Amino acid sequence: MVLDATRLFVCDCEKTMVLNPEKLGGSHANVSAHHHLCRSEINVLEAALATDSPICISCTQERPLFEEIAAESGHGAVSFVNIREMAGWTADTASTAPKMAALLAAAKLPVTPARLRAIESDGLCLVIGSGQAAFDTAQRLNRTLSVTLLLTRNDDLVLPSELQFPVFAGRVAAAAGSLGAFELVVDGYAAMLPSSRARPEFAMPRDGAKTTCSVIFDMSSDTSLFTRAHGRDGYFRADPGNPVAVLEAVLEAADYSGSFEKPLYVTYDASICAHERSRKTGCTKCIDQCPAGAITGDGDVIVVDSGICGGCGNCAAHCPTGAVAYAYPRRTDQISRVQTLARTYLAAGGKAPVLLLHDASHGTPLIGAMARFGRGLPARVIPLEMHATSGVGHDLMSAALAAGFRQIVVLGDPHKTEEFGAVGEEGALTEALLSGFGQKAGRIVTLLEADPDQVETALYTLPDLPEISRAAPVPLGGKREVARAALLVLADAGKPASTIVPLAANAPYGTVHVDTAACTLCMACVSCCPADALRDTPDTPELRFVESACVQCGICEATCPETAITLEPRYNLAASVMQPVTLHADEPACCTSCGKAFAAGGMLRAVERRLEGNWMFDSDERRALIHMCEGCRLEALSRDGADPFAIAHQRRTRTTEDYLEAGRQGLTVDDFLSKE
Repeated sequence: MVLDATRLFVCDCEKTMVLNPEKLGGSHANVSAHHHLCRSEINVLEAALATDSPICISCTQERPLFEEIAAESGHGAVSFVNIREMAGWTADTASTAPKMAALLAAAKLPVTPARLRAIESDGLCLVIGSGQAAFDTAQRLNRTLSVTLLLTRNDDLVLPSELQFPVFAGRVAAAAGSLGAFELVVDGYAAMLPSSRARPEFAMPRDGAKTTCSVIFDMSSDTSLFTRAHGRDGYFRADPGNPVAVLEAVLEAADYSGSFEKPLYVTYDASICAHERSRKTGCTKCIDQCPAGAITGDGDVIVVDSGICGGCGNCAAHCPTGAVAYAYPRRTDQISRVQTLARTYLAAGGKAPVLLLHDASHGTPLIGAMARFGRGLPARVIPLEMHATSGVGHDLMSAALAAGFRQIVVLGDPHKTEEFGAVGEEGALTEALLSGFGQKAGRIVTLLEADPDQVETALYTLPDLPEISRAAPVPLGGKREVARAALLVLADAGKPASTIVPLAANAPYGTVHVDTAACTLCMACVSCCPADALRDTPDTPELRFVESACVQCGICEATCPETAITLEPRYNLAASVMQPVTLHADEPACCTSCGKAFAAGGMLRAVERRLEGNWMFDSDERRALIHMCEGCRLEALSRDGADPFAIAHQRRTRTTEDYLEAGRQGLTVDDFLSKE
């Protein structure tokens, strides 16, 4: 084993938890155990910071202190891991050493940083509200921002002798945008009269007024201007009846002027997107599942507004092709971290691991409350912090179960229930696949709870399900490749009753069925397939299909002019799904003049049926053209005296002189037209 040069500092926090330093080091070259590292033993850390060796400290509570000392020493390679609330503080009598070792090992893994987007805010702030409360809030914000007040009501407002910001009346009819680029439409928009005395008075209201601003402070008590308001950068919403909430929002909004950087939470590959082809809509999962409305369709592709995107990850979790991929962190980094947690925990002697996925804003405080006031996390429950737990797809779920986790618990905020639709569907897909593989169900648990006691009870009463596997396929390739590798491990470890596992209608796996009696092999389905699952052959009229590539987007079904295609959602365990199979073949139609194959026989027969009774093909000579290739058809038309390019000749424009000449010749209008 190659030892990591990082020096690990562990502390039992004044003996309030049990540590086994010899079991925690793992691949670290040096492990230093302490009882009071942040106070009486701080000199040991100061001496280590005087060296160039990277340092990992298993404490986050005193992180500000340790970072201050590191900054004074000029040491920049310090990392932190919380093993106290996450593992050590627990009433579980089982050993916590395997969990601590897993948390420390996962913390060492590198993470590819997401790209950043620069945002500029000029500080223009629109405060929306009513009465004195809105006016007072606008005064506070005006100290650091350039405020405009939009009053929805002005019942109890007393105006000062000096007005430091403009005041208008109106109601917001529409709003769009994000920090630095908000656009609003206001109805009943009117400026306050300077002569307002006892109360604000407004003149000449009008509807449809448009305005822009960088920040919106909404305390109107009306419906939020945006869906997923809590994730819209630059939009602050507070209940005017809750002074504490208003003050907290004011303190946060006051700093929103200047330059900012925001992560680009997702990446997008238009080349594999199955949204639309030739105005036939296929997959709309990302659009349907985006709670912020940050994704819109734009022809064949979709557009992600990075200013609006809050990083919930629903789009990436539910995307069938992986065209939308999460980048905070990337799929490979996240799955590698999950696999490291499982591998290290099991290697250290841990039993029946459960993966707890949680976020920093909701899950981490709950875990802290459980550790301080309750029983803490069970020793077998291994927490993994994410930016948003709503972005968990079946690829991550499958990889975690294949790596050795018995169950996966997704912990979420009940106030964001609408954001967990994708997780629910992805979990149902994983459970359906596991059942088809002959595995015990109940592996995926979505826990939307804000009460730490309820969370604690739920975690301690989880069933001890049998282990499926301890394999960890390297997460290489796209979403489907990573998921298929993990699913293959899960299937091999089970006892599938059949190679075909039926799935729900929204599943991203399946096959297509072709009605060969109706199919003419026009190949419209091939040209529109975004996943290259449907293919043609260069020499023969043959429709081929690769089931492993099919994402069940339905574009082929919508495009087929003969309605000959139907979809069947399923997961096929046969090895043949990776190879092209023939769905329909026909004899080629050969040109009656030169003998060249130029079309499928079925398509030519369909053309003949459609042209029956058409006056342009009412003779044997004209009907014979149908059975000729394009070159011979032109030659036959030319031989018959017809100019196949006559339509390209522009007709001569009639002039006044033409009509005068016709009159001099004694021609009537009918004669003139017949001559023409």
